[in-house]
Amino acid sequence: MLAVLGIVRPCRHHLPPALHRRWAAHLCGTCLALRDGHGQLARTATNVDALLVSVLTAAQTTTPDRHAGPCPARGMRTATVVSGDGARLAAHAALLLAAGHLADHVDDRQGVLRHRSAAALTRRVADRWSARARATAPAGFDPSALLAVPARQHAVEHASGPVTLDEVTAPTADAVAAAFAHTAVLAGRPDNAAPLARAGAAFGRLAHLLDALDDLDDDRRTGRWNPVDATGAGVRATTAAARAQAATLAATLPAVELPDPHGLDARLAHRLLVHETARALDRTCVRTEQPSTDHPPQPGDRPPVRGPRGLVGGCVAAAGLCCTGQLCCADPITGPWSGQPRSNPCASCCDGTECGCDCCDGCSECGSCCDCCSCGN
Repeated sequence: MLAVLGIVRPCRHHLPPALHRRWAAHLCGTCLALRDGHGQLARTATNVDALLVSVLTAAQTTTPDRHAGPCPARGMRTATVVSGDGARLAAHAALLLAAGHLADHVDDRQGVLRHRSAAALTRRVADRWSARARATAPAGFDPSALLAVPARQHAVEHASGPVTLDEVTAPTADAVAAAFAHTAVLAGRPDNAAPLARAGAAFGRLAHLLDALDDLDDDRRTGRWNPVDATGAGVRATTAAARAQAATLAATLPAVELPDPHGLDARLAHRLLVHETARALDRTCVRTEQPSTDHPPQPGDRPPVRGPRGLVGGCVAAAGLCCTGQLCCADPITGPWSGQPRSNPCASCCDGTECGCDCCDGCSECGSCCDCCSCGN
């Protein structure tokens, strides 16, 4: 399984208004960089975690902004968005990650991709995105670590001997480390490359571990490979490993020298990489504590599940999820094509937990009030 990056999902309840607007500017900037470099369809590859490299670049140097026209995602409003090398690097990383993820789904024949025509079309899109990303890598950036992720992950999953969590998460860790470190090159701050590489590796491992925990129940039902069971680590050890990576990330980030540590982009980088990753970890822990266990259920213990739907039936079910609001607020949801329960990444921002003004929220009502890590953000 390839890690599906997407753990940093802030909303207005978690970020002060100024930081949330800046986060949206980076998100829109990454989306428009994908459009400008790779066409309209590539905008669907926009990844909320890939834009972290745009934020890190902006935190280390001055980045240009530009005016963007009306967009349906913004309610047909115009906006000022981030542009420049950081946004282009974020778009490049997002496209490569999306290409690998699509190819992974095709190989697994998940959902609608069980159908040969859909699988062939998706494979062509993945191959085209991968080829375009190879040909348009940002100046000075070596995309080999990102390009190698699918093959390295496949080798780990099909290894003849036992594997460890470190081996499983290494491809993602190396890819994210390379992208994070290159932001120091773009910003003209080479001394930051080493700590950013360490931070990127920790973030990549954390994302992979959280993705594995989130997918565990679904993977057990369908018999797909999951590192929690495949390595023999179990839920508790995997969760402990994720907490260790989050701690490494938080401890490493202060070593990155920033021209203005209290600037908007510097504060945003801290909030996303420290506070939002902690929230993602807490969300996953809530899910895995009920009812996941350290031992996969035996075949006779598995509850009956619905069979897969056809192409038309899946489309109808998907439309139903959107029209009834389940796609925004239900978690888990029933997969429109698989017919099986699955985690909903688009659920409410708080995932069923309280969204109050605790010491780390810094919500719109109480402003910046984080004293628990002395960050002042």
